[in-house]
Amino acid sequence: MPDYGVVSYGLKQLEETSDKPFFLAIGLVKPHMPFSVPKKWFDMFPLDSIELPPYREDDLDDVPPAGVRMAGPQGDHAKILESGRWKEAVQAYLATIAFCDAQVGRLLEGLEASPHRDNTIVCLWSDHGWSLGEKSHWRKFALWEEPTRTVFVWKVPGVTTPGGVCPRTVDYSSVYPTLCELTGQPLPEHLDGRSLLPLLKDPLVKWDQPSITTHGFQNHTVRTEGWRYIRYANGDEELYDTANDPLEYTNLASRTEHVTHKQELAKWLPTKGPSL
Repeated sequence: MPDYGVVSYGLKQLEETSDKPFFLAIGLVKPHMPFSVPKKWFDMFPLDSIELPPYREDDLDDVPPAGVRMAGPQGDHAKILESGRWKEAVQAYLATIAFCDAQVGRLLEGLEASPHRDNTIVCLWSDHGWSLGEKSHWRKFALWEEPTRTVFVWKVPGVTTPGGVCPRTVDYSSVYPTLCELTGQPLPEHLDGRSLLPLLKDPLVKWDQPSITTHGFQNHTVRTEGWRYIRYANGDEELYDTANDPLEYTNLASRTEHVTHKQELAKWLPTKGPSL
């Protein structure tokens, strides 16, 4: 498996000593499709033990046309239902995740056994979440909770607390400024992101910035601890009270009592694209 070899490379690098700082990027392909890993990982999740994700057939009824097009219910989901292999698809995803977890474990165990364990910053992240049929949608390519929620873990010796969990909403624009601040590097003026150092020190410290995700041209979502607001390029909207509706079943965007919520969240929408 290529990912096994990549981690083995990282472990070899961690055995070396140097009086200079180092940067080590270990990129795993899995759990990207295809979900092909050795059988032992599938055996960890017997098919009769698999539970399907929460699903409602009417979940797209209050989603605007732009959102329905993004969901693509007549694409992957229709094919999965026709094949009758929904549980097998979930099993394959879990098996692939378990394989990936094991590789991350190998790397972290190697770091703990290395001379760098007490002075190395670790940042573990995944590039996107994954839908397994929620809202009749599969893969990434959407702006709801499942495809946008990701793995994001930091370990900073002398700063973070083992086992700490942070409930604040953040996004990946924070990675670079955080690394700069932790390593004493100057911050470029053009950055939009904000350093996470205050949250690394205290996961419950006040944090007033939401996470922002974009998929496609001018399709954005703003996520706070209690709300998700989506605005598509054509102006279609979705609004979810995620504190009380974590599965995002009820789109509140058209309800007049939530106009203020939409206006407050809309202030965070990007107003310019990336510089190329």
